[in-house]
Amino acid sequence: MTSDITHIKSLQQSPKRPKLSVLIPYYRDDPTALLHALLSQTAEQRDVEILIYDDGTGDTDLNAKVCAAVKSAHSSVHLMIAHQNKGRSAARNALQENAKADWVLFLDADMRPVSHHFLSDYVELIDGNVADVIFGGFTVPEKAETADQELHRALSEVSDCLSLAARQAAGPQFVASSNLCVRKSVLTAEGFDDGFTGWGWEDSEWAARVAKRFDLIHAEIPALHLGLESTDTLLQRFKTSGPNYVRFTQKHPDIAQTLSLFKISQKLRKAPGQKLMRPFLRLAVKLNVLPMKLRLLALKLWRASHYAEAFV
Repeated sequence: MTSDITHIKSLQQSPKRPKLSVLIPYYRDDPTALLHALLSQTAEQRDVEILIYDDGTGDTDLNAKVCAAVKSAHSSVHLMIAHQNKGRSAARNALQENAKADWVLFLDADMRPVSHHFLSDYVELIDGNVADVIFGGFTVPEKAETADQELHRALSEVSDCLSLAARQAAGPQFVASSNLCVRKSVLTAEGFDDGFTGWGWEDSEWAARVAKRFDLIHAEIPALHLGLESTDTLLQRFKTSGPNYVRFTQKHPDIAQTLSLFKISQKLRKAPGQKLMRPFLRLAVKLNVLPMKLRLLALKLWRASHYAEAFV
């Protein structure tokens, strides 16, 4: 145990080796609702342990709440509190190193299991030895909590919350670490690329690389994504994730050339003065009175415009 991480465990620790380790990193998000949802299933699915990692939040009240939930848990739970923020890769590494099972399930703190047999569905596939990587998919609420989050909800609904058949046809393209079950040996052989910084494309690159060496399948074990972002946050993420996108296209040009985003960004590279349209696109994205389809189109063009500039 490293001195810069505080370890707290539930009184109830499984004496046997679990089949599945659920890994939950968080930074400022409250993971207790997800923890309680999972604990409601571990009473029957006892061969599952839960590990939580606070990436240097520094919120005394939040951490006290999480500690209390962990200590009172009736199942095996392990909380790690980092004394300083180290980033997503470090959080993943610490969780993996402390996981006892041969399989790990990554869940973001703002996700919730959709079904009451969420964990048992994953364990059943693990027992069946059907693959090396399993992506369960995710969904979003029918309505966002605030009007400013509705754009993100609508974007996720059309871009990410695809049917099982659509995800199976796309292979690694729609895999995300927000609800990802994988053998630890796969992560040892093919880890996440720490050359990606900030937001975007790290999961896609990893899935594309792993799918070439290991069996990856999609399953119908969705988690509900509650952490919807504001419109300004989406605009900023799309504006600054260009270098990550370029890194993805350079490592997987075969996949990139099949994506409409790549084709549009390449056309915009050749368009003189394409930057001049950005103020109008930004305005269209933020105007709630416009039809959602037009706002989403403006958002996608905004992203493509910045990605075009990232290619040098």
